[in-house]
Amino acid sequence: MMSESLDLSIILPALLAGLLVLVTHVPLGAQVLKRGIVFIDLAIAQIAALGVIMAGMADLDPQGWMVQLAAGSAAVLGAFLLTWTEKRWPEVQEAQIGVLFVLAATGGLLLLAHNPHGGEHLRDLLAGQILWVNYTQLVVPAIGTLLISLVLYFFGQRIGRLGFYLIFALAVTASVQLVGVYLVFASLIVPSLGARNYLEQRRLPLAFGIGIGGYAIGLVLSTLFDLPSGALIVWSLAALAILAYAFGPKQAHA
Repeated sequence: MMSESLDLSIILPALLAGLLVLVTHVPLGAQVLKRGIVFIDLAIAQIAALGVIMAGMADLDPQGWMVQLAAGSAAVLGAFLLTWTEKRWPEVQEAQIGVLFVLAATGGLLLLAHNPHGGEHLRDLLAGQILWVNYTQLVVPAIGTLLISLVLYFFGQRIGRLGFYLIFALAVTASVQLVGVYLVFASLIVPSLGARNYLEQRRLPLAFGIGIGGYAIGLVLSTLFDLPSGALIVWSLAALAILAYAFGPKQAHA
């Protein structure tokens, strides 16, 4: 009975979407932890979501390139703003990121206040609809993921503060529309948290393993028990990260 409930035609494109997100978010998440700006992903993701909401108010095609442009533009503007605040007031950057997140989140609430479907739209942006992703929707994110991965691989530590924020903004923009704000945050932070005490050369592979396992388990459980996929993936990621941390070294290795 359980095997009959597993529809691979739904699970496989959703899992592929998760893998695309992890390709950029796992290495970026490691940088976020190292820089001590954990909530930047929530802030940028929420700003990108605000761009999507504004594009929706203009009656643009939800799957069209104009929505992508609106979300990307909003996220890039957020990246420039955070670069400026870090230069101006570096000692309170984490607090400024938090304020920006709250402003973007409440801005979305205000924009959707008189929309009869506003609550549903906001829920989709936060929790995502990864289980309903199709292969066509993955073409543009796949190209973006490839380009961002090449930049990270060849330039790595040399991209600088502004470059990091811009790359981060572009990566988050595509991910928010695929998996939602909650999964963007979980994909960035949770795998790296679970792997943080391991030898440096093992952290990235282990973080990818946590991420892939979390998405796979969450999607399967969601299909079997008809529960929200985004929420189950977040919990699955957290469970695997806790296990990895519990059975790993007790102190971080250089």
